[in-house]
This record gives sequence, structure tokens and C-alpha cells, in this order.
Amino acid sequence: MPEFFNVLPPDDARELLLSHLTAVLPSEIIPTQDALGRVTAVRIHSPQPLPTFRRSTMDGYAVKAADTYGASGSLPAFLQVVGEVPMGQAANIALQSGQAAIVHTGGMIPETADAVVPVEHTQKIAGQSSLPFEIEVMKAVAVGQNVLQIGEDVRLDAEILPAGHWLRPQDLGGLLAVGITKVAVARRPRVAILATGDEVVAPAQSPGPGQIRDINSFTTAGMVTRAGGIPVLGGIVPDNFQALQTAAQEALANADMLVMSAGSSVSVRDMTVGVIEGLGEPGVLLHGVATRPGKPTIAGVVGGKPVIGLPGNPVSAMVQFDMLGVPAIYRLQGVATMPRRGLVRARLSQNIASESGREDYISARLEDDGAGGLTAVPVFGKSNLIYTLVNADGLIKVPLNKAGLLAGEQIEIQLFGGHFW
Repeated sequence: MPEFFNVLPPDDARELLLSHLTAVLPSEIIPTQDALGRVTAVRIHSPQPLPTFRRSTMDGYAVKAADTYGASGSLPAFLQVVGEVPMGQAANIALQSGQAAIVHTGGMIPETADAVVPVEHTQKIAGQSSLPFEIEVMKAVAVGQNVLQIGEDVRLDAEILPAGHWLRPQDLGGLLAVGITKVAVARRPRVAILATGDEVVAPAQSPGPGQIRDINSFTTAGMVTRAGGIPVLGGIVPDNFQALQTAAQEALANADMLVMSAGSSVSVRDMTVGVIEGLGEPGVLLHGVATRPGKPTIAGVVGGKPVIGLPGNPVSAMVQFDMLGVPAIYRLQGVATMPRRGLVRARLSQNIASESGREDYISARLEDDGAGGLTAVPVFGKSNLIYTLVNADGLIKVPLNKAGLLAGEQIEIQLFGGHFW
């Protein structure tokens, strides 16, 4: 069996692939409420300040702060309450020295007020039930205390989101808060997915002797969707070079990215490298990543479009697609900073062996350690056993130049739903 060629450390492999992806997909305008997980195509500036009026952060009384100076429980300040500001209405009350107005959380305060006294720091004078009435203020407030000022959250015309920003739920809320109901985002990449192999059958089909159901197309499709892409399932292609070449050409012509699973190991049946080379320039960039699982992964670019050849084993395919394919999907959308990984720290329950010079990824489940922490329990299994992932909460990464991990070490677990790299 020939040796792998151009085997690279995972970080180098990813940077090599991304360095060949320079074009960002065209933008489109969509409703902000539908933009979760999309990527901003332009910088966005606020068309208004936020808040647009001075608002109370407490239920209490709008006052002139100077009227409360020196107030305490033993020596309260006495103020006359002359009105109430209804929620959702303008504060059309002019306060004189020694006067206050009832205000509610989020409500507007009068122009003549400069602070709010929380209701719990006051007490009504006994026997008074209707306006006007007197209160005792038992704690002083400073100018601006318990008041949101105009533009305190966002200034008029301030940049609120940069281009290339992956939109989160709070981002949608921030956009809608300043009246931005439509947003320009990068078009979602179409990712064509082909499964290969004479032994692979559709999930709905009962496998015969020596046959297996197609797993990789659907796990890959789920990861594509989560990264903001549109999976385009191309079905199963037999182990025939011309059939795979034709299917790959047609799939790539109608997509922004192509993923082929199986056929990436170096063997007499390996056709993926030849197929990618036949699709166009520059072709294959690397064949082999210094990881386990997934060493025989292929990455290439054809006409600015990424092409990934994944191993057939489902664990290898998922790890490698998240390591190379997911960043490529983000790059096509112009993501400036990749979404952060979901990591937790846990104590390792047993030793993990590894070899220096490669990154190892081991499935793990998390258990409470009974003392407020977590224990990481490795779920060992071969890379063709999908339930090593199903029965796990995340992955343990053994760094490139570390020969294993020891029981009792505090390690990081990459949670599923984030990214493995």
C-alpha cells in the first residue's frame, strides 16, 4: 500500500484550505426575524439612539436628586408626589423642588427629574391614599441614578454589528430594538453531498449481506445546516470512476461546495483523488491529516469551490467535516470570526494512550462527580461505530505533540453542537 502524501497537522490543513477560498457568496435581503445563524454582508449602523428617551430602571419615584441629599432612615427627606407617568406615555409632569412623580420600570421620566428613588427606599405618610400625597425618602440618590439615558445602550449611527458577523438570538433582538426589520446577509452556501460505495444503500432499504446504510450523507447534512449551509443530497454513487466523475461534475456545477464520503483511503479502490483532480484547478491540496480518526481525509478546491473527500467511517467523517468542511462553509459566507467553541472542564476518569505527532479525538460522556464538578468518561470504539458518538456528550482532544492523557487530569471536553477544532 502506498504512503499517504502531503499529510499535514490539522491547523495547517485547515489554513491551507481556507487560504484558497477568497470569494464570499453574494448577499440577499431577508427579514431580521428569519436571520438566525446567517452572516451579515455589510456593516450595520443604528438609525436611532437607544433608548430614545430617558427611562426608569426601577419602580419608584422620579425626583430631583438634590432633594434627597442627606436622607436616611433616621432623618428622611419629605417629598410631595404630584402625579404618575403611565407606561407607554410621555412624562408631561413638571416637577418643582420638593416634588416627585410615580414612575414604573421602563417608563419615561419627566424632563425636570434627574434620578429615581426605588419604591422600597420610601414610605407613604400614613393616612394619605390619593394624589397628591407625601412620602419619606430614606436613602439619597445621585444624579442619573436608576435612569437610562438617551443613547446609553447605542448611540445614533454607531456601528452595531460588523460585516461577517454570525447572527445570534440576541443580535436579532438588538437589530429589531432599533427598528432594523430587514438585514443584508450572505447567501447560504449550497453543499452537494455524495455517498460512494457498492456496499452502501439508502437508510430506508434493508441491507443485504455485506451492505450498510448510508449514514454519512445525513450526519454531514445536519452539520451543513447547523453551519448555515443548504445540504443537497446527491444520493449514492457506485464504485465506478466514470460514474463518480460524472456525478461530481454535475453536483459541483449546481453547488458552492462538494463533499464525497468514502473512497478517501489510499488503496486500489481509491478514486476520490483522481475525481477531484479531474474537476479543475487547483485540485487536490492535501491527502492526509495528522489526526485519529480521519487521517485519509482529502481537501481540494476547484474554481474557488471547496471539495472535501471524507473517510467512510462515520466517526471519522464527522470529526473531519467539522474540522475542515464547517470552517469552509463559514468562510464562503464571509464569517470574520468563527463562532466560539463550547468547552467544559472535567476530570478524566482513566488514562488515554496516544502517539506524538497527531491529534487524537476520543468520544466522552460527562458525569457528575458528586462534588459539584464533572468527570469525563471515555467512550472507546472504532471509527466505524456511530454509537460511540450517540452515547457521548462531546470529544476529548489529545494535542498533536502529547503522548496521551492521565487519569485525574483536568481536561477540556468539546461539546457536541460546537466545533471540534
